[in-house]
Amino acid sequence: MSASTPEEIQAILWKAADKLRGSVDSAQYKEFILGLIFLKFVSDAFDEHRNKLAKELAEDGLSDDRIGVFLEDRDEYTGAHVFWVPETARWPWIAANAKRQGVGKLLDEAMDTVMRENASLAGVLPKVFNRDDASQQRVAELFDLITDARFGSTEDKPAQVVLSDVYEYFLNNFARAEGKKGGEFYTPQSVVRLIVEILEPYNGRVYDPACGTGGMLVQASKFIEAHGGRGHKADIAVYGQEVNERTWRLAKMNLAIHGIDANLAARWGDTLADDKHPDLKADFVMANPPFNMRDWARDESDVRWQYGVPPRNNANFAWLQHAVSKLSDRGTAAVVLANGSHSSPRVEAEIRQAMVEADLVACMVALPPQLFRTTQIPACLWFLTKDKSPQGAKRLDDRRGTTLFIDARGMGEMVDRTERNLTEADLAKIAGTYHAWRGTASAQEANLAYQDESGFCFSADVATVREHEYALAPARYVGVGLPAAVEPQAVPRSGPAALMKDLYAIFD
Repeated sequence: MSASTPEEIQAILWKAADKLRGSVDSAQYKEFILGLIFLKFVSDAFDEHRNKLAKELAEDGLSDDRIGVFLEDRDEYTGAHVFWVPETARWPWIAANAKRQGVGKLLDEAMDTVMRENASLAGVLPKVFNRDDASQQRVAELFDLITDARFGSTEDKPAQVVLSDVYEYFLNNFARAEGKKGGEFYTPQSVVRLIVEILEPYNGRVYDPACGTGGMLVQASKFIEAHGGRGHKADIAVYGQEVNERTWRLAKMNLAIHGIDANLAARWGDTLADDKHPDLKADFVMANPPFNMRDWARDESDVRWQYGVPPRNNANFAWLQHAVSKLSDRGTAAVVLANGSHSSPRVEAEIRQAMVEADLVACMVALPPQLFRTTQIPACLWFLTKDKSPQGAKRLDDRRGTTLFIDARGMGEMVDRTERNLTEADLAKIAGTYHAWRGTASAQEANLAYQDESGFCFSADVATVREHEYALAPARYVGVGLPAAVEPQAVPRSGPAALMKDLYAIFD
């Protein structure tokens, strides 16, 4: 049987998800669907490699007995970066024995077996198929539907890429279906791409302290593949942490599907309260932490608060200082925060001043409205670095004592009534502007030279920032406000209380 196309797989599996709606909560049906997708993938990828190996061995003239020995040698699979799947965890074996032994029981046992035989998956896969609250009829229907999806290679994509595309499709759709709760683990793809395109993580350590399902870490790996080829994926070492147990498991599966050997710590945990990578110094930090966290583990004696103790009712500047604490001497960080962070008063203003005077703020980007389906709070990007010097052989432009401001609020295009995406041209312009300002190798190769552009970008020295009392809203510096034609569109909310909550979050 030939491999299914990604579109066919998506249609099959979204139909499977529909079967669970209303019968289990959203977090549980993610485990059902994505867990089954993962098991089906590892089984199909195993069978695909097994068939390829059998053909090669037969062409070499080996006897059937000798071929049989090689086909059950785990090193033949792990050496090719294929998960080892024992017979009782293989999809065809489960299908053949499901009616007699019970599909839920066999699926849970298969998950156990795959985790036991593959160290990188230890404690990751869901065992939810044989529980009392799981209808075995539903489980059997899901199993049969997913059996119709073959995660094999297509003419232009290997099996791993086919599944990774499907997995990302489902993460996106689950986030859309779940609203705000879903947004806790999902960052819009265009925002992720913008961050990675600006940072250019060609090599070194990449870290996400609020990694969700691992989207930023995956995009960093894709950046390496796009610019250096699949053989260069090992040029970056990937680290992350996630506070939610279920989301941590999804991230582990997501990274494994993409062939990324990531260190997400032995278990989940709250980064601000329990840093799982205390000694890490990263070359690139990327984070989309929860906006305006009011309930967080605040410890005034924490060594990370080098520029001031963050206020009790908002963790924005805790996340910023955590990112700085993780940077190597020449590292760069990107943090997505609510717009209030660039001009908030009182304690946060003092911390912001200290960070500017320490020359940590490289660039501020004001994002367009409605990029985040799950909140109407306007957002911005903070780019932080410890070293704005030319950095020797890198021959960067000397940007010490300056900060780049980019106002991208007028960019993007609406994909539906409530959601906007940054276009390819938008991504290229924003990233290209930063690279030209910094004088990176990519800008030099493209002959890009930085110039201030009224209404879009401005390079300000620290004296100018002082004049603005350390407020870092790009609109204050670029010279022209947001045109009326691209003001954020009104979106119906759940009532005045919700609107006041968002407004309070913006200006707090």
